[in-house]
Amino acid sequence: MVSKSFAKALRAFVYRKPFKRFTVELINGERIEVEHPEALVFRGGVAVYFSPKNEISIFDHEGVARVTVGAGRVASA
Repeated sequence: MVSKSFAKALRAFVYRKPFKRFTVELINGERIEVEHPEALVFRGGVAVYFSPKNEISIFDHEGVARVTVGAGRVASA
């Protein structure tokens, strides 16, 4: 995913009112379920997610395959 699309997609989901949980699917198949808007920080094509279990996931725009909410596909590489 290009850096500009990455930031735009994440911004749209994080600031959605009301907030709805969304998924970031990485190209390696890993899925990151974002459950709270303040749990994700992103800047310059890189994001850091803090899970409810206090686990940290770091990913960049090049590693993202798509961002989805529910079953619908929203943005892809």
